[in-house]
Amino acid sequence: MTEHPNAALFREAMDSMSTQDTDALAALVADDIVYNQIGLPPIVGKAALIKSMEGYEDFDFEVAVHDVVANDDHTVGLVTATVKVGDQEFTYRTAEIMHIADGQITERWAFSDDTEAINNFFGQFAGD
Repeated sequence: MTEHPNAALFREAMDSMSTQDTDALAALVADDIVYNQIGLPPIVGKAALIKSMEGYEDFDFEVAVHDVVANDDHTVGLVTATVKVGDQEFTYRTAEIMHIADGQITERWAFSDDTEAINNFFGQFAGD
């Protein structure tokens, strides 16, 4: 059976996030995307989302997609992410939910297994 196009789009988005390919990500998201972050205020707009990825050049992201369920409006993906920064490594799991319209991601939500741990890990690098 062929994968739903929105499931394929989800996998492309996860791959672009993992490789920090902002050009590829920009092609997949709507100009007015609402990117709801885990435990933080949402990022609104494509330009703001791409700008938010600045400063992570020294981070090595590995995103493993375990499963994706998709229909014409939404995707839900089960993801394990591992982040390496210098000698630190952190792994967490999320359920990534995306609203998709006209072949672009218009809104994203994520729910994690440990929001506090995620915010603590990334928070230690804020302002670097």
